[in-house]
Amino acid sequence: MSSSTKSDKDLITLDSNDPDETAPRDIGSSLFSPRTLVSFAFAMVILFFVIRRTNIDVGESFRQMRNANIWYLGGALIVYYFTFVLRGWRWKHMLASAKISEATGHTMPGLVGMFQIFTLSWFTNSILPARMGDAYRCYLIKRRAGASFGISLGTMLAERLIDLVVLVGMLLLAGAAVYGTHTPDRAQQAFLVGGSVVVIGVVGVVVLWFLRDRIETILPTRLVRVYRRVRNGLFDSLAKPVLPVGVSIVLWLSDGIRVYLVARALGEVIPYEAAIMVALLSALVSTVPITPAGLGFVEGIMIYALTSIGVGSSTAGAIALLDRVVTYGSLIIVGGLVYLWVLRTDLKDLNARTD
Repeated sequence: MSSSTKSDKDLITLDSNDPDETAPRDIGSSLFSPRTLVSFAFAMVILFFVIRRTNIDVGESFRQMRNANIWYLGGALIVYYFTFVLRGWRWKHMLASAKISEATGHTMPGLVGMFQIFTLSWFTNSILPARMGDAYRCYLIKRRAGASFGISLGTMLAERLIDLVVLVGMLLLAGAAVYGTHTPDRAQQAFLVGGSVVVIGVVGVVVLWFLRDRIETILPTRLVRVYRRVRNGLFDSLAKPVLPVGVSIVLWLSDGIRVYLVARALGEVIPYEAAIMVALLSALVSTVPITPAGLGFVEGIMIYALTSIGVGSSTAGAIALLDRVVTYGSLIIVGGLVYLWVLRTDLKDLNARTD
């Protein structure tokens, strides 16, 4: 049976002939693992304490959400899913930079296929901790295009690094525009943590570049090929950074538009630069691989950031929760439907092969 006809149950397998082509665990079994259940419980505890500490009137927040303007909310949903199309187009470009394209014999998905891959990846990140969806994305492009898992992983790491550097740079600019010289202590801490993570990431890539050959000499033989593929994917895609950086800027600006529209849906008009700051702060903490999609952390930082610019606590809670309806609740529905469709297609292909 070829890799393109593997059912989802086969996600836990490892090709012993090629250690590079390891696949993530089965999503269904991982969903009910103790680690996943604990992460969801931890997220609920965090959210409970956030509500308690900010004195949010939950009933008032839900009342505001029930009266949300459907047109603004629909606009926020369109902007959110547009970013998936843009991310898929960019990743396809970065994969081509790493020699994974039609020109090198790979059957690459079109925009719809790439949108599907990103939807499934983010869906997986929304139901499992440790950002397992990132590995699942690389596995899906391996199945559909015959791409190397290791090279795809390297391009994904390059994409993440670019997004993080651009995010922190834009966050600092937005924070300066919103707070001026009177940045609250917690915001300063968030900016410092973001800056530190970027410095560590950039320094790590620079060190890896200068020591790339020496690292091979200390790795076990079976891992050298894996390392080379990940390294090549990383540096080949970073060699042409202009388009990925430009797309990253548009993505983060789009996130600001989404938060702005969500606030407008609730009758709250916030400055666009403040919407960008709130969106970027939430994106930054969502990278914490403790809870699925940063549950608990994201809502907390959004409520804090909104109240720090003068939004009432109950309205801030409503904005944060409604934004999560857009970015989390809708993704559970859309991603779940796409996942079931892909599983159904895989089973049909498998049955066709065995008939």
